[in-house]
Amino acid sequence: MAKKTAEIDRKARVEELRRAQAAAERRRTILAVGVAGVVVVVLVGIVVAVIRDYRTGQDPATYGVAAAAASCDAATNDPTSGSAVHVGPGTNQPSITKIKYSTVPPSSGEHFVVPESPSLPFYTTKDRPRIETLVHNLEHGYTVVWYTADLPAAQQEDLRKIADLARQETSGKFIVSAWDDSYGKFPAGKTVAMSHWGAKTGHRELCGAVSGAAVKSFIQKFPASDAPEPNGA
Repeated sequence: MAKKTAEIDRKARVEELRRAQAAAERRRTILAVGVAGVVVVVLVGIVVAVIRDYRTGQDPATYGVAAAAASCDAATNDPTSGSAVHVGPGTNQPSITKIKYSTVPPSSGEHFVVPESPSLPFYTTKDRPRIETLVHNLEHGYTVVWYTADLPAAQQEDLRKIADLARQETSGKFIVSAWDDSYGKFPAGKTVAMSHWGAKTGHRELCGAVSGAAVKSFIQKFPASDAPEPNGA
């Protein structure tokens, strides 16, 4: 009888140990699942943040000041002239080496035979093309953003970033270039100007500071497809 009782006690202890082990295993499983869930949530959050930051960094509107803070004038509607009129070297008017444009900066006009192609997204005073060359780019649907020599270096760096991103939104037809004051000075307080040569009307927008949002709005309002020669390189 005592032997039978001992056997029952042994089995009870074994069963108790088994249950304890099973309970411990369940707790470990629950803990592991909980930790894995937290890790997944954290990783998803990181991925979402990275994607959000990447997309934000790819938007030209995120650089420079807000459009409302850039002191931009309303876009102009300029009469156009000079479509397909080539002057200078390689033409029947080779003696014309500099053109006096009717607006500062120009949004149309006579121009040199060859546009800047392939073009860089950003030019400084050291490597900028001639204004007459870039006007030919305007005729092909480019937006050209000009900046004055007194634009602060930090804003010039914003323009570099905007130029790279705006090219993606304009099929490459976007150039930023240093302005040449010998063609006329910008109005007081204006350091940045955008130009576009539309099929019927030229457009300019002058600003007091760099605004990626203003640039983005301008290129959306005046797309590369609206030009005298939109299929030009």
